[in-house]
Amino acid sequence: MAPRVTSGFTTGFPRPGSDAGRRVAGGAVLLLAALLLLMVVRLPWAGDLGVHAAVLERLRTDLSHPGNPLVDAHTPSPYYSPWTVLLAVVAEATGARTFSVLRLAALVGLVLLVTGVRAFVVTFTRRAAAVPLALLCVLLLHGVRLFAWSGFPGLTSLCLSLAYPSTFALGLAFHFLALLRRALGGRAEAARGLPVFLALGALLACVLLSHQFTGAVAVLGAAAMLLGARPWPARAVWARAGAAGALALVVLALWPYYPFFSLPGAGGLEDIHRPLYDHLAAKFCLVGLGVMALGVRWWRDRRDPLVIFFLLGLAVFAAGGPSGHYSWGRILPAVLLPAQLALAIEVTDAGADAFARRSRAVAPAVAAVALALLAGAWTQAGALTYVLRDAALPPVLRDVHRIAPWPSFTWAARHVPKGATVMTDDYLALRMLPAYGPYTVAPAYPDFFLPDERRRREATRRYFDPATARAERLGILKEYGARWVVQRTGRSGLPKDDPALREAARGPGGLALFEVAEVGRGAVSARGAAPATAEGAR
Repeated sequence: MAPRVTSGFTTGFPRPGSDAGRRVAGGAVLLLAALLLLMVVRLPWAGDLGVHAAVLERLRTDLSHPGNPLVDAHTPSPYYSPWTVLLAVVAEATGARTFSVLRLAALVGLVLLVTGVRAFVVTFTRRAAAVPLALLCVLLLHGVRLFAWSGFPGLTSLCLSLAYPSTFALGLAFHFLALLRRALGGRAEAARGLPVFLALGALLACVLLSHQFTGAVAVLGAAAMLLGARPWPARAVWARAGAAGALALVVLALWPYYPFFSLPGAGGLEDIHRPLYDHLAAKFCLVGLGVMALGVRWWRDRRDPLVIFFLLGLAVFAAGGPSGHYSWGRILPAVLLPAQLALAIEVTDAGADAFARRSRAVAPAVAAVALALLAGAWTQAGALTYVLRDAALPPVLRDVHRIAPWPSFTWAARHVPKGATVMTDDYLALRMLPAYGPYTVAPAYPDFFLPDERRRREATRRYFDPATARAERLGILKEYGARWVVQRTGRSGLPKDDPALREAARGPGGLALFEVAEVGRGAVSARGAAPATAEGAR
């Protein structure tokens, strides 16, 4: 049967400017929102959730001087942000468990992100279908190779990082950019007054403190909104923007938990960010449609804010690889988001105009976007496994590539007191145990505020070196006050039948928890004695 011709279109895909198109896009967004709401409850753990839980644990122990979140040391940490401090206050005021507070953080982050995208998109177009299509593009329009990283709002990334400060910061950044555009193009002079810009400066500082990489994206976005504003901002507006920037700098300088302006010179982040420059075509090929949409916008307006935003982000990202500054790759959302949003806006506007003119010209573009979104959805279909058992999955999805959640570590956490130090070089133990209150000898992540980080890593390496003598291993445990050891069966270290060890618990994969019996009491950290609580099914 030939397709029915409706208002000039002969494609099976609904017109982006029609009520049917809006309903289809809105229905798809609701399905994805329902999946993400299930993630709030499920809170899948396959990444940095442990360090963010550890941050809350430390703040709950000592709000003003929490110390290092991962090791027993009195050092500042960039993880202590206005957002995490607020969450810790809520936790103490309500008595809620740490992971319950993280679920609240995930819900707030999701709401902020969805409403932030909406607030930003409506400053460019009033087409009703643009917002749901923009959300679909942000979640699904990436590539055909699965990619997940905090601060990157793809569907899989969000499923794993909803509770992270990066999600909160990105949602706040969208609201910041939307408010800035309104202030720059205010319909009344009062809407662009100094108090509004000062509030924007404080908001930008909050984004920068909460997640520094997302803050850098917001700074580029703010520059793009200013440079692309029409009409060109008057001197008074530039003065107010300067005052907002100055206030942001003051807030950053006065933040008591860590010296913000020490971060640009910090090292140790390049190796872990090198993968951001690998397989770019496979990971982000679908965004090419958005780049084409940016080209259309640039043809119409050489100072289009989304085009400037994209070019600024691309310049920073492109400079990072050749210079070896791979951490600059975290600016990539400043490249992806303008292209994704531009595509949604252009297709929606063009579709509505074509519908009004009964034109068929836009139909191929609609079909291309729909197919790209379907390809992106298929690439990230493994996210369904976070809420469905394998038996409940359709057979076609059971072998799809996915990032598997980590196994529970409560088998060890229930025995180790909060504030106690654990010696381990196990990848998961380093990242998960601090979430329940214990410390580890070496931090799981690079920490440029920890002066003896290298020494701690070397001590851990020596402890598990087969050539290290027993006396030296005991000396290392005593030096760092490690009263517990997590190691895998057959792994070098003190043997399980050593008189200095007492087996406390066994875990999956041959892991075992040992209590150290031969280290003096004086080595026990004074930070904690309360038993760790293994919450939920972790």
